Amino acid sequence: MRRVVVTGLGAVTPIGNSVEEFWNSIKQEKIGFAPITRFDATDYKVKLAAEVKDFDPEKYMDKKAAKRMEQFCQFAVAAAGEAMADAGIDMEKEDPYRVGCSVGSGVGSLQAVEREHSRLTEKGPSRVGPLFVPLMISNMAAGNVSIQFGLKGKSLNVVTACATGTNSIGEAFRSIQYGDADVMVAGGTESAVTPISIAGFTSLTALSDCADPTRCSIPFDKDRSGFVMGEGAGVVILEELEHAKKRGAHIYAEVLGYGCSSDAYHITSPAEDGAGAARAMSNALEDGNIATEAVTYINAHGTSTHHNDLFETRAIKLTFGEHAKDLKINSTKSMVGHLLGAAGAVEFIACVKELQEGFIHRTVGLQESDEELDLNYCKQSYTEDVPYALSNSLGFGGHNASILIGKYKD
Repeated sequence: MRRVVVTGLGAVTPIGNSVEEFWNSIKQEKIGFAPITRFDATDYKVKLAAEVKDFDPEKYMDKKAAKRMEQFCQFAVAAAGEAMADAGIDMEKEDPYRVGCSVGSGVGSLQAVEREHSRLTEKGPSRVGPLFVPLMISNMAAGNVSIQFGLKGKSLNVVTACATGTNSIGEAFRSIQYGDADVMVAGGTESAVTPISIAGFTSLTALSDCADPTRCSIPFDKDRSGFVMGEGAGVVILEELEHAKKRGAHIYAEVLGYGCSSDAYHITSPAEDGAGAARAMSNALEDGNIATEAVTYINAHGTSTHHNDLFETRAIKLTFGEHAKDLKINSTKSMVGHLLGAAGAVEFIACVKELQEGFIHRTVGLQESDEELDLNYCKQSYTEDVPYALSNSLGFGGHNASILIGKYKD
């Protein structure tokens, strides 16, 4: 079984359009929540979102390429470009058929659907744009990243709702482990701050309608009222260890384990006893041959919905038993909101930086938890050695994914 390491990071987020900006904002406990600007939200119950700010696609690609991409693809290409540069990948020195791509999106372009449906109803079927389908479909994030950087290896688009980013990185990890690729560009991307998206998630009672940016996304707090829609992309470079060492790459961390499961329970609610998420975590630990007692930190899915935070807590207790009380558990969504298909990838990057710097960020906004939510959800930040990080993602439909990373040891 081949070892897999992380050699590059790239991010576009509501609190920074690069990994450096994102991570500095995390340490400064900045929040990305503000009134929606993507459309007129006057008649909407939900007024806030975590939008990407000051993003200019022409900084990352030429104008013609940008015009042939919806924003979720632009975010992915921008993050992938940063990750490729960070890793120092020179495609002229690589076998392009050994460099693959696994970048997923949960919903693709709802903007394209809304725009072209309006054309259809107002002007007739002949006026629907000829590029509507290739602009809209979710696999075009992986397609455009591959085209932009000449990646001719395995190309994947994992769609598992809010678990997409974690599954995308996990499947890239497996692809390298089993010899399908030497390098994988992996992650998730999303741009879903649109009228139909906000209206739909509001009708589902999944979104917080709190108008206070400091109290709208408060995972594990007794006053939590739903998640805040975020957007952006996280992309990482995964590489077979010997390949990375041969070219003298900087190694951030090692990917040790990956676990999945299905609740097979409900289309939106996690299993109430947490058994499905617990199995994903235990599978990741078993895959990495790491004892539960060795893990001290979890980056939780932590959406700020009542069901997720309660049932994920139960899952952690099922997995770790009494050791759960010793864990430090935080939610990056307390600052960036819920990036849907990009969430797990951006949170993976947060985990890598936390390992690297020995810093566990605070769950910003958390004040007081319910009685059953009795674990350490990081009301404060911690500076300490972080040998392992376990990152959880749970998606509508019962998709559970966990990925375990650790400090690289030669």
